[in-house]
Amino acid sequence: MTAQLDVLTAGYVGDNVASSVVLVRDGSTIAVIDPGMVASRDRILGPLERAGVAPDDVTDVIFSHHHPDHTINAALFGRARYHDYWAIYEDDTWTTRLVADHEDGWPLSDSIRLLSTPGHTAQDISTLVDTDQGLVVCTHAWWNEEGPAEDPLAQSADQLRTSRDRLLGLGPALIVPGHGAAYAPRT
Repeated sequence: MTAQLDVLTAGYVGDNVASSVVLVRDGSTIAVIDPGMVASRDRILGPLERAGVAPDDVTDVIFSHHHPDHTINAALFGRARYHDYWAIYEDDTWTTRLVADHEDGWPLSDSIRLLSTPGHTAQDISTLVDTDQGLVVCTHAWWNEEGPAEDPLAQSADQLRTSRDRLLGLGPALIVPGHGAAYAPRT
C-alpha cells in the first residue's frame, strides 16, 4: 500500500509569502506538512474539507523547519502529534528522536519517512512519501521549481547542495518545494 498525497496550498514568495501545505494519508496516519502562512486559513481548511478530512482527524503535523511561514497554523490540528528534526510533541509529552540519527529516514508510517536535509536551516527535514506515482519529496531544499540556485537565507550553502544531491539521488517522481507548485525534477 502507498500513501495518497494532496497539495492543499501551493506556496509562493514575493511581496507576500505562503508555505506549500501538504496532506498525506497512509492508512491510519493523516499528516499535514508545513501548515504555515497562507492568505487565509481557508486555503488550508477548504481543501482539507474537500478531501474529506476534518482538522481533528489529522494525526500528525510535520515541520520542515521552524520558521513561522511553515508553522504558524499548527494549532488548527488540536489532536495531532507534532514532528520536527528533534522530537515528537504530543500534549505535554516531548519524546526526543533525532531524525539525523536515521540514515534512511525516520519512519512515520509504512509509506512516510522523515529525512534530515540541512542547509536552509541546520534543522531542516524533508518528508519522503511513497505514492502510486513514485516517490514524492516535500522539502525546503528548494523554494520553488526555479530554486533559487543559491538560497539567500541558507545557513549552509554546502549542506544545502549536499541535501539537494541526496534528495535527487533518491529519484523522486515529484518535488513539493517549500514555496511553490509541485514539479517533476529535471534529470
